[in-house]
Amino acid sequence: MNENLFASFIAPTILGLPAAVLIILFPPLLIPTSKYLINNRLITTQQWLIKLTSKQMMTMHNTKGRTWSLMLVSLIIFIATTNLLGLLPHSFTPTTQLSMNLAMAIPLWAGAVIVGFRSKIKNALAHFLPQGTPTPLIPMLVIIETISLLIQPMALAVRLTANITAGHLLMHLIGSATLAMSTINLPSTLIIFTILILLTILEIAVALIQAYVFTLLVSLYLHDNT
Repeated sequence: MNENLFASFIAPTILGLPAAVLIILFPPLLIPTSKYLINNRLITTQQWLIKLTSKQMMTMHNTKGRTWSLMLVSLIIFIATTNLLGLLPHSFTPTTQLSMNLAMAIPLWAGAVIVGFRSKIKNALAHFLPQGTPTPLIPMLVIIETISLLIQPMALAVRLTANITAGHLLMHLIGSATLAMSTINLPSTLIIFTILILLTILEIAVALIQAYVFTLLVSLYLHDNT
């Protein structure tokens, strides 16, 4: 009970060297691959899920936007596996770090915006000033639209960080309460443990949903600029 509540969010080190890079590179190693002509059930299910997800995200895109499909599918797989591995005991979740989420969000957002300014500069600039805006409000609306554009990557990163961090903290608190109550009241312990199991199932769903939401928003930003 005396453990620091935020200890699990501290970036781990090995012999004084940061181990976050190794942890980030670990999830891709868990993705199964097949060297055979006929795939097994696991590979078949994996390919079906990837195809279903990419189809949902790429349906609204034109030919230029669909060139990003491989990157978007890789992104959702990486975030989902990282979030799920973070639910294991005594593990570190890189997506709880705002710096890492910003490192993912800013380049993707910037790439989408640059594509928009290169391919459709008139439409990109038109977003800063809605049609029919009264003349006195033009400077204010341009400033507001510019700020809303610049905070998009921050919103992406903060949303992912807050949702994953909140779930981990809640699981930590309920797990600590379960251990504390185990020596006091057994019926209460069983109730709290049931809540912990349900919360864990919810966090698995949240880990997958947040990966999908992050990638879908990047896809929407790309759609607006292609």
